[in-house]
Amino acid sequence: MKNLYQFLFRWTLVFLIVSIFVGSISAFFLHALDWVTHVRENHISLVYLLPLAGGLIGWIYYHFGTRANKGNNLLLEEIHSTSSIIPFRMTPFVLIGTLVTHLVGGSAGREGTAVQMGGSISHQLARLFPFSIKEQQTLIILGMSAGFSAVFGTPFAAAIFSIEVIQIGMYRWKLFFPSLLMAWLSHLVCLFWNVKHSIFPDVPWDADLILFLGIFLLSIGSGIVAKIFIWSIHTISKFSQKWIVYPPLRPVLGGSILVVFFTAGVSVDYFGLGVPIIQSAFTENLSDTAFLWKLLLTAITIGFGFKGGEVTPLFFIGATLGNLFSEISPHHLSLFVSVGFIAVFSGATNTPLACAIMGMELFGFASGIYFLMATQISYIMSGHASIYSSQIIGKRKWFRPHSHVGKKISDLK
Repeated sequence: MKNLYQFLFRWTLVFLIVSIFVGSISAFFLHALDWVTHVRENHISLVYLLPLAGGLIGWIYYHFGTRANKGNNLLLEEIHSTSSIIPFRMTPFVLIGTLVTHLVGGSAGREGTAVQMGGSISHQLARLFPFSIKEQQTLIILGMSAGFSAVFGTPFAAAIFSIEVIQIGMYRWKLFFPSLLMAWLSHLVCLFWNVKHSIFPDVPWDADLILFLGIFLLSIGSGIVAKIFIWSIHTISKFSQKWIVYPPLRPVLGGSILVVFFTAGVSVDYFGLGVPIIQSAFTENLSDTAFLWKLLLTAITIGFGFKGGEVTPLFFIGATLGNLFSEISPHHLSLFVSVGFIAVFSGATNTPLACAIMGMELFGFASGIYFLMATQISYIMSGHASIYSSQIIGKRKWFRPHSHVGKKISDLK
């Protein structure tokens, strides 16, 4: 009985400490992100500072970042095989790096920042309590769930994402309820600090053959676009690592390329987070090439070493891709946009169930069957590729070889 009380006391402390700290730092991050975005939008010439900001971020990570430079892949590696406590410096480094990236217009997201902060903060508790290896892995998963939920306001999707992203096709269901509890607590803490999450319209259900075929084609297209996105980021990253020996110069080159695009007339809408464009995709027709521009600028930003996540850009790419496909059935614009929003995300992260649940949390449950179908198709079409190169293939996808099972994405040729 004494051991039970100790167990309950220790994990109650874990949930309280992690949710309060991760929820609060995520709230600070979101408020700061809104502020730097507002500053950039009112001083658009800050985009010309991209090379300088990139050099600063690269220099800090090169000299002081140690393992923190691996980002989300470090979290996955520690879950697969815990070797040491994730450095706490990951939290301030990724926080400041992401804010600087957005201040000067880098095309990046926010989920990577929140997940890294959540995982690194929660793992620090291993310094305070005698946790076993499995318990340390659980700490990271709970922290990831807390960070994801706090930033996006989708606790159910966050809980599933944290147990689904580790191994492709495999789920750690034993941790679902703890992850859900942590996600809810962190979400409530974030709301306590007056964070306002993006509001999207409810998407109605409709049964129509043309609509079904259109969603089917969009789902296939989303998986293909997700794979192109992954290939672009990894190719640019490998190129920069091969040809630029001194790491801090990589984001300098990336920032310079982005400035060239901006100077050449590429719309400012494709720089930064891009939430206003995502929201406008639900109500008006956008440029047919919007998703391509966002894909290219994000690949350059992340591939050359700027900090931030890939998920919000994936939302942008998916929403604008869905906007394009809505020409198949124009009066279902919002449904196409919502499906594209989550389907590209699913294909790039190999988390179809979490993405479908996110769609239901954000856009309502009425069209849940379309969300489930689209995320699964996109997941299959993207193949054994991922924005997280440390993901392990737990189960092969439909037509993929058995030899890939058990390998990391980064180990595949």
